[in-house]
Amino acid sequence: MSPQETEPCPLGLCDGSGFIVDEETNTARDCGCRASRIARRQSTRLKARIPKRYRGVSLDRPPVPGMSEPVVTTVRQYVRNISANLHNGRGLWWVGDVGTGKTTLAMIVSKAALESGHTAAIYSLPRLLQVLRDEIRSEEGMATLLDRLTTVDLLHIDDLGSPGLTGWALEQFYLIVDARYQAHRAIIATTNLWPDDLARQLAGMGPDGGPAGREDPVGVSSDRATEQMGKQIVSRLIEICGDPLPLFGDDKRREFRQHEPATVA
Repeated sequence: MSPQETEPCPLGLCDGSGFIVDEETNTARDCGCRASRIARRQSTRLKARIPKRYRGVSLDRPPVPGMSEPVVTTVRQYVRNISANLHNGRGLWWVGDVGTGKTTLAMIVSKAALESGHTAAIYSLPRLLQVLRDEIRSEEGMATLLDRLTTVDLLHIDDLGSPGLTGWALEQFYLIVDARYQAHRAIIATTNLWPDDLARQLAGMGPDGGPAGREDPVGVSSDRATEQMGKQIVSRLIEICGDPLPLFGDDKRREFRQHEPATVA
């Protein structure tokens, strides 16, 4: 057995196998820890590492103290109750300009989840879609990856609304969001677009509601179907994550760059 299969039961009910055995009747039933064990096994191969740049993130370190206090308070409360929030499938998402700290706050949540023993998958939307494309050669591989993305405790997606989604990519992203919605699994996400604009961007529509000229060799059946799918994705995200938390202001990356000491050659 793997270490995940033999680790002690966190509930103190089974022998670490995920099953509770009744010796009198010679029967077994699932332990309450079994679902999390399966999720951890299925999350193997998912990107679950905090990127090097964000490994030191903290609610008490810059740039967080300079961010909107109501937003930081919401994140602090979420992290304080990380296990309950993930168990109940509650997520968060942030909207704002470039460099306002959206990804930093999202990484703080993912870091808290991993440190609490939960499984997480961390991707930018373009990277996630590339991973899906890499698996498309194998129907079995694609199905396995989608299962893993559904069962992981926390799915962290950066850069929602990145331009260039094909109809195929939109469909795959809808399948992931809908599966997690149906399974009460948490999502955290960052975007620079408010919900209505995000729905149009995901559907490849311009600000006026017309097509944005997206090349789509595999796409969905019609512009109307594509538009509806974009709306459905955003509607599910709102139900999972609530209203997006707004972060606006100056680009904090530029502020830090200006205060960094010059490198001496």
